[in-house]
Amino acid sequence: MSRVSIPFSAGDVSALARSLRDQLVQCGHTPSHLELLNMLARSTGHRNFQSLRAQAAAENQLRQAPPVEPPVDYVLVKRLAAYFDARGRLERWPAKEGLRELCLWVFWSRLPAKRDLSEAQLSGQLRSDHLFGDHALLRRELCDRGLVSRTADGRQYRRVERQPPAGAVALIRHLTARQEAAGGKAQ
Repeated sequence: MSRVSIPFSAGDVSALARSLRDQLVQCGHTPSHLELLNMLARSTGHRNFQSLRAQAAAENQLRQAPPVEPPVDYVLVKRLAAYFDARGRLERWPAKEGLRELCLWVFWSRLPAKRDLSEAQLSGQLRSDHLFGDHALLRRELCDRGLVSRTADGRQYRRVERQPPAGAVALIRHLTARQEAAGGKAQ
């Protein structure tokens, strides 16, 4: 049987020493190997050594496991693509909340990274990317959902660098490819 290394650390060595002393005094005899392991584990806030070992094993497994990317719902991407014209402009604001958020990622992807924009610049970009005439709604939604940050006075806006969800990435790629195929400018 191979031995697995179990990390052991204590935030406060003085508290560890006091806890061990108190447990040894209560024990009244020379503790066994297992009793000592349990005392050490309890000194760092675990129920017993088994709990400490299970925590270490779970943490090790999670570190080694690749992050699970949720599958892309291509039916949803296709349905969302119908909200955009051939040039990639949003024709109407979706009624469903989940659809709105994915559409906002398209606007987010078209904003310049790591650059401040004035309200007029952001509004101009949003006006050119939709057809239903409410750039203020889009600006507000981008800010409310944390995709764009703004200064307290509302004069400067900046795209917040985040990883879009898989569905949004698929939608952005699809719209870009469709735009290029139609001869429009790709964002």
